Parts: sequence; structure tokens; C-alpha cells
Amino acid sequence: MSAVIWETNFPGLTLLSRGKVRDLYEVAGNLLLVATDRLSAFDVVLPTPIPDKGRVLTQLSLFWFETLRNVVPNHVLSGSEFPAAAKPFLQQLEGRAMLCRKTQPLPIECVVRGYMAGSGWKDYRATGGICGIPLPQGLHESDRLPAPIFTPSTKATTGHDENITFDQTVARIGGARAEQLRAVSLEIYRRAASYAEPRGILLADTKFEFGLIGDELIWIDEALTPDSSRFWPAAGYAPGQPQPSFDKQYVRDYLERIGWNKQPPGPELPAEVAAATQSKYREAYRLLAGHELP
Repeated sequence: MSAVIWETNFPGLTLLSRGKVRDLYEVAGNLLLVATDRLSAFDVVLPTPIPDKGRVLTQLSLFWFETLRNVVPNHVLSGSEFPAAAKPFLQQLEGRAMLCRKTQPLPIECVVRGYMAGSGWKDYRATGGICGIPLPQGLHESDRLPAPIFTPSTKATTGHDENITFDQTVARIGGARAEQLRAVSLEIYRRAASYAEPRGILLADTKFEFGLIGDELIWIDEALTPDSSRFWPAAGYAPGQPQPSFDKQYVRDYLERIGWNKQPPGPELPAEVAAATQSKYREAYRLLAGHELP
């Protein structure tokens, strides 16, 4: 049984930041990304950890980075071997940490959508398109799009990311780089969706982050996890309505049901809600990797 970790503290290592889920350290000139079992809902980190969540995020990321390494280089150096300074913390790092190269992150969230869902569905109902991309009339919620689309957003340090058009992306990072991000993101999405569907998962949408080492584009952060993607069960897929998903849906549903005002602090989660969420994360891993989480 893997220990549940809500937060890490590693004396002697330089803590760079704590995100909603990851603790980021600098070690021997590289980055150490540690995925905790924290869970956020409605942009608030909840006090109840979800067992195995951090290991699912890390192991799925490692799986996809390796599977799709021929599309674009990624930042992973190792998911199991760490510098000497990190050795005292190996028990906590096991299965949930990645040693990664430093990059210069690009200020764009690279979102690819293959289905009509979330903010894309809301945008389509209001404008007939998504992020300035016109789409056919008469599409319904959860419909498969005629072709996957690249719908970038800003990377907000606080609050929500903001959807932007491709032209706005060009204004931020230049035309050649924007074209490269679009092409690479769409290719990753197509390959991942083609892999996942026969294994029982529809990849409704997902987001990627990229950085630069010199002029070389590097895929960074996490890769095609239930936190960065909308995974739907292929069995029972029914357009025209919202779909169940392999993520924190149980938590969102519970929080809506109890009438929480979505302001910090978040409420503790009942054991059955945490367990159901843990099960969904583990199931996503099993279906995609082909075996149970170690």
C-alpha cells in the first residue's frame, strides 16, 4: 500500500513552488516534479487527499511521454533514478516523482478538443464556434467534432485560464512558433485518441504545455492525465448530454449537492467520495497502460 501524501517537505532541496497538485523542487540543476495526492475542485484545493492520485498522474505521464516520444522531445530524465541529494526522500518519491530538464516555458496552454464539451460547448452556443474557429450548425453537447481543433488559452498564475484565438497566440509568441505548437498538439492528440479509443476511453479534450531549450521545443509538465484531459468511457457514449468521466466528477457532484459556495476553505470529503474518485483514477490508468497501477 502506497502512502498518501498531501504535501512534501524535503529539507536540503530547494522548493520552487507548490501548485494545486505538484510540489516543484530544484535538484542538481534539474527539476523534481512531485505529484501529491491533493485534489482541487472549482480552483480550491480540498483538505482531503485522494489515495494513489499522484502516482496515477506521474505514471500515466511517464507512459505517454515514452509512447509519444517520437512526436516531440519531452523534459523527462527519469522516473526512478534521482540525484544523491534526493536519496533521503526516496520512499516518498517512489512512483510519484519525475526528474526533468529545465526549460523556458511558453506562456500558452495548448488545448485540443475532439468533442463538444465544457467551455467549448458554452462558446459554441454563444458564437457558433470555439475560440474563433467556426463550426457547422446543429452540433449538440458531447458530439464528436468534424476534426480536432486547437484552442489555446493563456496560462494564468491565479484564477482561470482565458481562451484566446490563434491570432492572439501569434501575437504572444510569433507565427512560426504558434504554427509549431498547433501542429504538434494536434498530432499528439490524434495519436493518443487513436490509442485510447479501442481501449475504452474517448479523449474528449486535453491540454499540453511546452517549453524551450535553446530553440528546441520540449513537451513539459504532465501528459494526457485525468487532471489535464477529459476522458470519457467509450461504452455508453451518448451525444446530446454530458458524459461521465474518469476524473473528479464524483467530487464536483458531491460539492454541488451539499451547496458549497466554492470559496476557500474547501470541505472535507466523505470516505466514499474519496474512494470512488480513487477508483476512477486507477481505472483510467489500467485501461490505458494495460495493467493495474503498481
